[in-house]
Amino acid sequence: MKSESLNVLREKYLAFYETKGHLKLNSFPLVPQNDNSLLLINAGMAPLKPYFTGERVPPRKRVTTCQKCIRTPDIERVGKTARHGTFFEMLGNFSFGDYFKSEAIPWAWEFLTKVLEIPEELLYVSVYQDDDEAKEIWIKTGVPAERIFKMGKEDNFWEIGAGPCGPCSEIYFDRGEKYGCGKPDCTVGCDCDRFIEIWNIVFTQFDGDGNGNYTRLEHPNIDTGMGLERLAVVMQDVNNLFEVDTIRNTMLKVCELAGINYGGSASDSDVSLRVITDHIRSTTFLISDGVIPSNEGRGYVLRRLLRRAARHGRLLNIKGLFLSELCESVIEESASAYPELLEKRDYIKKTIQIEEERFAQTIDAGLGILEKLMDKAEADGTKMITGEDVFKLNDTFGFPIDLTREITSEKGIAIDEEGFTRLMKEQKERARKARASSGDVSWSGDTSTAFDKSVPTEFVGYGSTEVDAKIICIIKDGEAVNALSEGKAVVLLDSTPFYAESGGQVGDTGLIKTANGIFRVTDTKKTPEGQFLHFGEIESGTLTLTDATATVDDARRAAIMRNHSAAHLLQAALRKVVGSHIEQAGSYVDEHRCRFDFTHFTGLTTEEILKVETLVNEEILKGSAITCKEMPIDEAKALGAMALFGEKYGAVVRVVKMGEFSTELCGGTHLDNTAKAGLFKIVSESSVAAGVRRIEAITGTNVIKQIYEDQELIANVASTLKVANTKELVHRAESVLAETKTLKKELDAIKLKSALAEIDSALDKATEVKGVKLVIKRFEDASTDSLRSAIDTIKDKNAGVVCVFATVNEGKILFVAGCGKEAVAKGAHAGMILKQTSPIVGGGGGGRPDSASSGGKDVSKLDEALANVEAILASQIK
Repeated sequence: MKSESLNVLREKYLAFYETKGHLKLNSFPLVPQNDNSLLLINAGMAPLKPYFTGERVPPRKRVTTCQKCIRTPDIERVGKTARHGTFFEMLGNFSFGDYFKSEAIPWAWEFLTKVLEIPEELLYVSVYQDDDEAKEIWIKTGVPAERIFKMGKEDNFWEIGAGPCGPCSEIYFDRGEKYGCGKPDCTVGCDCDRFIEIWNIVFTQFDGDGNGNYTRLEHPNIDTGMGLERLAVVMQDVNNLFEVDTIRNTMLKVCELAGINYGGSASDSDVSLRVITDHIRSTTFLISDGVIPSNEGRGYVLRRLLRRAARHGRLLNIKGLFLSELCESVIEESASAYPELLEKRDYIKKTIQIEEERFAQTIDAGLGILEKLMDKAEADGTKMITGEDVFKLNDTFGFPIDLTREITSEKGIAIDEEGFTRLMKEQKERARKARASSGDVSWSGDTSTAFDKSVPTEFVGYGSTEVDAKIICIIKDGEAVNALSEGKAVVLLDSTPFYAESGGQVGDTGLIKTANGIFRVTDTKKTPEGQFLHFGEIESGTLTLTDATATVDDARRAAIMRNHSAAHLLQAALRKVVGSHIEQAGSYVDEHRCRFDFTHFTGLTTEEILKVETLVNEEILKGSAITCKEMPIDEAKALGAMALFGEKYGAVVRVVKMGEFSTELCGGTHLDNTAKAGLFKIVSESSVAAGVRRIEAITGTNVIKQIYEDQELIANVASTLKVANTKELVHRAESVLAETKTLKKELDAIKLKSALAEIDSALDKATEVKGVKLVIKRFEDASTDSLRSAIDTIKDKNAGVVCVFATVNEGKILFVAGCGKEAVAKGAHAGMILKQTSPIVGGGGGGRPDSASSGGKDVSKLDEALANVEAILASQIK
């Protein structure tokens, strides 16, 4: 048995199954596509579920993949044992209603014993207790009956939630007595490390609903899974996945950064080495597939992994930021199979660096506070940290509860999770809330059975906006009908010029005309199998299954194309001005505007926005030809065509090229020359998520319309300010502001004088509270600046005074409080007074011991709030 590199094993497996008629597919992204049941891809078959259920037609009945996977339920165990990891690759060969047990079993045996040359006597097999058919095939393949073990449903029936499932057969490798437990009955199924399961062949015969109910599939399938890292452990004869060549190389880099060696033990340093090695692999691939650190969903998984790795780096005394450097090792080790890692190298590193910087800014202070809280819990004997303190760590110092839990558990301290959950309820509900279920198209019920899904619609809309076609199906209220004389419906044609919504571009609108009826199309969508669905309503006459003329709204299509082509120019300009790390994170183009989301961590400056806008308009004025060509994907990438995060492309792709400025893979409709975009104007730039910015822009006639609106606005402002020449508008506005500022100062002085007069009266009636004078006063429409000035004047005259003033301005309450030096020395605290007072009127705020301010909403409770101040002050005075 020859030792093989992990990368070689991957290629050998895929090549073997290609010789068996399988289509090799690249790994799907870790972010599930059109699957609301999963947060992240956690098994090789997960992205193929629609093929197993018949929801979609597979590209071939035999497929083989090496799928990236993430599993995090045992994240706390990662590092503490050498068995657990969050990232792994799953080799798989799949049959969608083609071959079954009699082929799958012998092929698995052939690959292991002939291709990898594993000695047959080291391999054992298990089958489901009721699957005699599988056992017989194994025996015919050459496996002795005594090396075949029958097991129950818990071990040999495969299912993850709802979806395809069935009995399975597992192949085990005997690693030898040195890995065994020493018991005389040690064999397959023992908990020790001697007999390691390397391959699971699932005979997918059922569709489960997740509640123990199973429906027999019309065509049984084959779903196999073999962990690539586990196979490498066997072939390289190493102890665990962290000693496999590619993973070990990453760990050696961690060792170099920490200045230590890996001992393969349960020591604290070895635990940290394993945590960092595993987590940097997961984070590198997650970011490559478009996941961004956040506080919910898959973004929270990424943030948790990154921060856990960063914390263990500190435990190893690694100085400074190191994870963005360490990801280079993962990229180098995996780039041969995943070239997108090289393409996105800069973006991956930048994302990790920024998240690590954010954590570094708060972790030291947070760890210090957590240490004190643990010491306190030890000292008072509770061995418990309150939910409020855990919440503060999360809210103020960015400590996820998982990290707090992990650190406290190491010291035998518990945390009040119930209290924390109560305080974090809204955020937790958002994070845990199941995503809204949405189908492929916007209709209810299983109307997809109303038409033949095996025949896609011929799209001819790239070259024509009007064609003769045949109506092949009309769907009304979820049912196929032969005629439509009123109301809304969905119409299918054999060929169509209507572009269906996809890639961020909205669907076309227009008319479908027959000799006897007119159907107005209000939207166009597409099924996963390629049928174009024309949504709309009857405008006149009756529509039947007959010949028709399909006509797209030309003016609307032209406006959409202007915006879509401009979006391509925008992305290219952003990469030139802001940096090559820019990646599209979403887009939306219709006839009104283009909206472009992109990966970047800070807002664009006014200068950057102007540069981007200028670059795009320069390309428009050049009048460069726009070409759209189909070509093999490798050829497209050689041209430098940009692809999208998480997008799956076929062997042949459509490349949209705009002069020498922009080259992208895109299936949308475009202009044939940049000049036809007319003009380009950015109307807004904003943040939509952590690490994602959004630009909205307009083109063509929409820019002209905006210019007219802006001119009208300027004219109205000039008229209001009585300026004849608009060029003088800025000067006039500055003069008005200066006049207003002067008048405000004069008014504030008057208000201050009035307030001081009222306060003098209030001082005479001040309440004595444990040797401190308390002055409480309510005002109407007083400025907070004048009240602060009044308090400062009073404190200068009397160091033993506490003042709490409130004013009601336009229905809103504003509090100002201040404490003299002597009052503060006795325990008075202005910030704490307002912190307890403001909630009574539905507000909040606080400040320093000597000065504070806050707000409120409920004016009806203001007197009640002010009446409470005396008791609050009394509780403070020592």
